[in-house]
Amino acid sequence: MRSLRTLRVMLLVTAAPLLLAGAGLMHPRHLTATTAGHWAALHIALLPVFPLLVLGLLVPLWGRPRPDAEGVLTVVCWAGCLCFAAYYSGLDAVAGISAGVVVDHGVHGAAGRLFVVGDELGRAGAYGLAVASLATCAALWRRCGVRVLPGAAVLLVSCWSFVDSHIFWPRGVFTMLGFAVAFALLSVAAPRSAEGVRERGRPTKRG
Repeated sequence: MRSLRTLRVMLLVTAAPLLLAGAGLMHPRHLTATTAGHWAALHIALLPVFPLLVLGLLVPLWGRPRPDAEGVLTVVCWAGCLCFAAYYSGLDAVAGISAGVVVDHGVHGAAGRLFVVGDELGRAGAYGLAVASLATCAALWRRCGVRVLPGAAVLLVSCWSFVDSHIFWPRGVFTMLGFAVAFALLSVAAPRSAEGVRERGRPTKRG
């Protein structure tokens, strides 16, 4: 039963990065008049997918924050996830959908400025995801101990790569696969730690 529950959690947290990795294989390398329609359509399809990347951080910390250091880290994670969802969606809308549409309709000179704005939004979102990831790793370290280290290491390397790789082949695709691996590892560690917290919280019999 426990292994089935863990498998369901793994499927939940890895679905978004795996979908994004697959989309990266189809993502045009450059925005041109030939690829503009595909470029815009792909970013429209991905608009609801990118925010789901944060499930890999939210699910291991699921529950009401407690009034302690772990609770503070959980709230920091939430704030970082909100920053990512808002600003990275802005990147998709500006440098993805808008830039694709203007190039597809032959509007000259606009795409460059849209890319500048989109890159700024994307960096803000990626930094928010990195802050959320650091907070998640710190919270799970307090709860899990050394079990969190493999997932945390892969997660932080993926965050570093994500800042400028987006989902472009090849590095962006491997970055998304890195997130999937990291989230799977953290989902394996977190349920055990949660059970340990409950065990430590139970009153002991005396006498």
